[in-house]
Amino acid sequence: MQEPSGRDSATKGLSDRLRQLITTDLVPGARLPSEPELAIQYGVSRSSIREALKALEQDGLVYSVRGRGRFVSPMGSVSVERPVTRYESTTAMLESLGFAVTTVVLDVQEAQAEPRAAEMLDLAAGDPVIALTRLRVSGDQPLVFSQNVLPRDALPGPVRYRDWSVSLTSALAAHGHHLTSSAARITAATLPDEPATRYHLEGLDPWLLIEETSFTRDGHRVLYSRDYHRGDLIGFNVLRTS
Repeated sequence: MQEPSGRDSATKGLSDRLRQLITTDLVPGARLPSEPELAIQYGVSRSSIREALKALEQDGLVYSVRGRGRFVSPMGSVSVERPVTRYESTTAMLESLGFAVTTVVLDVQEAQAEPRAAEMLDLAAGDPVIALTRLRVSGDQPLVFSQNVLPRDALPGPVRYRDWSVSLTSALAAHGHHLTSSAARITAATLPDEPATRYHLEGLDPWLLIEETSFTRDGHRVLYSRDYHRGDLIGFNVLRTS
């Protein structure tokens, strides 16, 4: 899962401040201050407040009633630190769970798109891609094993001179590819034998496999990921409403 940038980061920051208000000062069912009141309180525009509140609605923390305003959801007292609908980087997700994260680059190479990656990136099989394998660890504890594939021309320049431990979202944004959304599928999985043996990750099954395709603002697919999350350490919340 990738990290927002620019205006999206500002909205997320404001959403986090409003989230703090909801979880510490209000109770489920309480009415939120109006958009003009919140704009004055936080020193931002009404449009910024509106965007931030929409993000909280998507997370299930608040709901709106036409003509009456917005209210704290009955689920507002439930922990939603990891709602499955939130779009964020893997590192940001792990850090918010309290882990001190180090990104280890295991392998990076120019390759030809295999059929599954080609399908998910809307490429032809055999098209040039960059294949990246990384591991997020906390201390000596493996947390997430990641396999990322992106079109070769998405990040131009020699592969060997780039720092692959940094956020792919930021690197892509620097080249005009601003990731804003993704489609993902989550399943329980075992880590394939080859990487499990090569990188000494045996005995940590089961993992939560998130297979994800990330999209730019204009709908282009520029990142395909297979992220294996430690099933015994990491979970995601799903809020269901009628």
